[in-house]
Amino acid sequence: MTWAWFDESLGEGYRLGLEIVETIYEEVSEHQRLSIHQSTHFGRVLALDGIVQTTEGDEFIYHEMLAHLPLLAHGEAREVCIIGGGDGGMLREVLKHPVARATMVEIDPHVVELCRTHMPSLSDGAFDDPRADLIIGDGARYVAETDRRFDLLIIDSTDPVGPGEVLFSAAFYRDCRRCLAPGGILVTQNGVPMLQPAELTTSYRRLSAIFADVTCYLAPVPTYFGGFMAFGWASDDPTKRHVGEDRVAERFAAANLATRYYRPALHNAAFALPGYVADLLN
Repeated sequence: MTWAWFDESLGEGYRLGLEIVETIYEEVSEHQRLSIHQSTHFGRVLALDGIVQTTEGDEFIYHEMLAHLPLLAHGEAREVCIIGGGDGGMLREVLKHPVARATMVEIDPHVVELCRTHMPSLSDGAFDDPRADLIIGDGARYVAETDRRFDLLIIDSTDPVGPGEVLFSAAFYRDCRRCLAPGGILVTQNGVPMLQPAELTTSYRRLSAIFADVTCYLAPVPTYFGGFMAFGWASDDPTKRHVGEDRVAERFAAANLATRYYRPALHNAAFALPGYVADLLN
């Protein structure tokens, strides 16, 4: 039997092809074109404007690294804010920790509805947790206007195109710093450095003008093609990035976490950058 293919252009000379059995759902919302496909290898696939956002097969790598690493680095986070993340995977991982509240600000309610219906394993009941606070709205406007303060801000955004573009701006990063509590941490998704070097370099420069301690850390996510994916890190407390492995392991055990990718031994190792990535920060 011949299946169809979902093709995503990744830039000049590169393309990701996923073999799909069927298209489960497609629609054009007020903000973007949404589609969910059943693939032969990665399970169901969420795409926005023709760009793969997450898959059932490898989402755990992305969500675990963008949630557990900063939460365990902080050690005492009670208030967490997620900008984006409509599929619910980030909310799921954050709520595995003893946080008091996890606020998620998603601009497109259709993403939440579609993923709860067609990819429920991603949120795994997280939206029903009493600590979850779902706000449908513009994330950039939210951090600019809120009077709340957060121990951790997770920017689970799309690439810097369409509705996600503003989430990479200097003004947005300044607003994020304003609503962080003392010792707070900001983490972002910063694309695949091999194929999207400008995304990482631009974010790094903008964050470095605002925060005292800025870098990135890495993890390989197969459907984010091109090698390692970069996660931006920014804080005014440099000690948060230098927690020893033994202390991280203690916090990991205390939270009774069950993870498939993240491990305490990977925590500090994720900040060890290959030369070509380090060069982008210099």
